[in-house]
Amino acid sequence: MEVFVGIDVAKHTHWVCAIDHTARVLLNRAVDNAQSDVDRLAEEIRALGDDVVVGLDITGSLARFLEAVLLAEGLRLVHVPGIAVNRAGHGFVGGERKSDPRDAHTIADLVRTRALRPILPDDETVIALRLKITRRRELTDDQTRRISRLRQLLGAIHPGLERRLDLTGKGPLVLISRYVTPGQIRAAGQKRIASYLKKTPHLHAAETLARTALDAAQAQRTVVPGETLFADMIREIAVEALQARDTISRLDRDIEALLDRHPDGALIRTLPGMGAVLTAELIASIGTMDRFPSADALASAAGLAPIIRQSGKSMGWRRANGGDKALKRVFFQSAFCAVSTKDPLSKAFYDRKRNEGKHHTQALIALARRRVTVLWTMIHTRRAFDPSRKAA
Repeated sequence: MEVFVGIDVAKHTHWVCAIDHTARVLLNRAVDNAQSDVDRLAEEIRALGDDVVVGLDITGSLARFLEAVLLAEGLRLVHVPGIAVNRAGHGFVGGERKSDPRDAHTIADLVRTRALRPILPDDETVIALRLKITRRRELTDDQTRRISRLRQLLGAIHPGLERRLDLTGKGPLVLISRYVTPGQIRAAGQKRIASYLKKTPHLHAAETLARTALDAAQAQRTVVPGETLFADMIREIAVEALQARDTISRLDRDIEALLDRHPDGALIRTLPGMGAVLTAELIASIGTMDRFPSADALASAAGLAPIIRQSGKSMGWRRANGGDKALKRVFFQSAFCAVSTKDPLSKAFYDRKRNEGKHHTQALIALARRRVTVLWTMIHTRRAFDPSRKAA
């Protein structure tokens, strides 16, 4: 007998609803997120029928333990996106009402009536990549805010120096971790500043940087009120930024090592524009390409497939608003990198779209969509990217 199970995932207590092919409720109860309770649930689901499909509204995160137990029992899992549950619920009687039992029943009904993407077990390499790339994204986001704050503080007391320094680089951060105000820089002099900078390993052009700082200091004579307090804050944030750079560099080395172990890592990186970080983000987002039966399915998941809008005699297409934002970013950013580095095929495709009247973003989205097909084909045929092959 076919059985369709919907689980409304929560931190402490899940709600489970199981129905048959006629939508008759077979099971409807709460389950604690604990080993014994989830094990008992797996046994109950197994006893309901031979052909069971379980739908979850969340993957990973809060659902990771639940997924692990159910997959270990050999159950077939599918993902029911939360937005689909929300919209489907509004189509039932009393659509504005919301409760865990109601959501679980809606999930089960969507499993019964819709074709949904499977949830497949991840190997250790994919899990490690997902954790590393998530941590890297957190650090880079924090670093962007940190650099912005440094620019604001430094520009308030020493605008000439802020204008001359690229604070995303290591050398300028080392400089302002000690020398900030015009008075400090003039008192230290170029030789002392250069000597301090040269103590940092792998830091180049110390003399040039010291000269730049001294020129900025000599051009400003006004002492801004509170500049000592500002300087202390700038030094503190600069030290944090340097530590973050070291951590990000270590994560990049770890990601490179993980990609060397992943069977698709080297293959994906043969596509122009797909560097180590974007390749890791792609693998972290999709897990395995087996989840997508076609390139169109992958494009739809990334929100890169155009959406038809038809009513009566009126018909048109528009850009998709949904999709996995992280996955869409990977394809869009890789398309941008391919065009920026002047990959011949990518640049020719981009230029053709621009000549058709599309603006920059539209041309990049079109290129990203084309690259989805190429990448899906590469992985399924196990062939590296070959620019001489005309057909994907």
